[in-house]
Amino acid sequence: MSRNTPPRPSGKSGKSGAKPGKSGTKPGQVARPRWGAKPARPAATDRDGYTAQTAPLAPGETAAPSGAAGSGGRSGGGAGADGRPGSGGRSGGGAGAGKGSGAGAGAASGSGAGGRAKKAAGAGDGAAAGSGAGAGAGAGAGRGRGGQQARAGRKQGVRPPKAVRTAQPVLRVPAGDPLVGERYEVEVGPVAHGGGHCVARHEGRVLFVRHTLPGERVIVEVTEGTTKSRFLRADAVEVLTPSKDRIAAPCPFSGPGKCGGCDWQHVTPGGQRKLKGQVLTEQLAKLAGLTPAEAGWDGSVEPVGGKLPAGEVPRWRSRVQYAVDPESGELGLRKHRSHEIQSVDQCLIASAGVAELGLETQDWTGLSSVEVIASSGSSDRQLILTPVPGEQLPLVELDKPVAIARIDEQDNFHQVHGRTFVRERAAGRTWRVSNGGFWQIHPEAPDTLVDAVLAGLDPQWGENALDLYCGVGLFAGALADRVGEDGAVLGIESNKQAVVDARHNLAALENVRIECDKVETLLPRTGITSTDLVVLDPPRAGAGRETVSHLAGLSARRIAYVACDPAALARDLGFFKEHGYRPVSLRAFDLFPMTHHFECVAILEPVKG
Repeated sequence: MSRNTPPRPSGKSGKSGAKPGKSGTKPGQVARPRWGAKPARPAATDRDGYTAQTAPLAPGETAAPSGAAGSGGRSGGGAGADGRPGSGGRSGGGAGAGKGSGAGAGAASGSGAGGRAKKAAGAGDGAAAGSGAGAGAGAGAGRGRGGQQARAGRKQGVRPPKAVRTAQPVLRVPAGDPLVGERYEVEVGPVAHGGGHCVARHEGRVLFVRHTLPGERVIVEVTEGTTKSRFLRADAVEVLTPSKDRIAAPCPFSGPGKCGGCDWQHVTPGGQRKLKGQVLTEQLAKLAGLTPAEAGWDGSVEPVGGKLPAGEVPRWRSRVQYAVDPESGELGLRKHRSHEIQSVDQCLIASAGVAELGLETQDWTGLSSVEVIASSGSSDRQLILTPVPGEQLPLVELDKPVAIARIDEQDNFHQVHGRTFVRERAAGRTWRVSNGGFWQIHPEAPDTLVDAVLAGLDPQWGENALDLYCGVGLFAGALADRVGEDGAVLGIESNKQAVVDARHNLAALENVRIECDKVETLLPRTGITSTDLVVLDPPRAGAGRETVSHLAGLSARRIAYVACDPAALARDLGFFKEHGYRPVSLRAFDLFPMTHHFECVAILEPVKG
């Protein structure tokens, strides 16, 4: 999920390891060679190359790996408007998805299993998706295999360039008589990966059912499918036998036929984490051949943030993308797998910084979407407006100071008022994150993940480290502090604006270098034959077999894999296992409450002997 990004920096990029006049070694320490000079940049290539859509995947089904992970964005979680988890970004879910990959109920702006069928302003089968395995979900859906990820955003934000289609999409509509509206009584089975669905069966046919829980007996209403479909999608419209984890949804806009942003408003917080743990357990067994114990995981999904009073909803979402009703000019959120807009007077999971702007009271006629970003580390707020083609921007009157940007028909940013970035605070630093750049949506996510990575890697003075898919430099900065001036950190990121931000954020560190390219393209060209530590935080599609193979050949003593999709993580852990690496620790964090998304940090070591 093309923008107005600065040209690729030339000349010096980053700094060398040791300060001038220093040898780079301590007394008694054996001198070690520095990593070589900056490699030549490969010629720019077309990143998109979309092909026709193939048959859709079912929730929980995994596409065969398609080689290197798709480039582009990752996804966010929570209440996005056009199938993006919160307007572009990495991990996450809810009314929006992002990084494509894998099977499962995908969200319009990128979740799903690769491929791009039709570009929609929000949702619809075949909206922009990524390559590889995994899934996202939310309001709207994007499904399909093959191709690289487009309008996705890395765990929340980067929109790749608009694709030049290489073939007309082929939408496959199952034959048979429609079953939409049919009602069945079913016993609900286990939770499925992606989309907050559970599995049920009726007369031998599989149903993927939302708004229910394992073990319940419910009346479902079919929302998609025909008599010839491989599976049906449905909503639980009446609960006959409720689960002990069921509660009344606190949000009035949650439920069958309403907002698609949250998957599990009807589930207790503990029940939500239990479901996420079941999904991770299943994916580890299915794709990596690992039990929780073999993966170094205690089976829990850790809550993040303090305990809330009964009935209160965590306001964790610092970015929200609203859709605009073309008739009324009111803001709303997309319904699940639909272009329809659910009008809302507030989003219960939006952060206080988002909620206090009162955007729902404005008239947004002339726009198709309004994205709001409220920094968790400063008072910075940014509105990103997408006008309807041919329409003028409306007058924005708010009581709070806010910067404003608009997006043109080619997805380029144009700043209308204020700064082009927000300032965030994490890991002891202030970070500049430009429009469309990636930053975790949950206010406590950056520090939570940095702490988990550092605890698992235990970086030592003088070590060398790689930070792959480094974004604006969060992990690179933390590693640089630990390895010191005798060590070195190389970060690789494909988004040009994120690289500009990372170089700005880490300019004071002489032992960090940031390179702009795809990981799978640049890593083999660096000339690096070994390293001590690796952090990788790939898009939802995961790293892929080729990148894993190359990393295993570097003989790192430890690797930290940060993942927003359990299927992609499990698949890549299987690849690492083939190359002699095993997980010694795995932690899962509930960074996207009310949605099916969560984040993992796996620590891998080479198998001894």
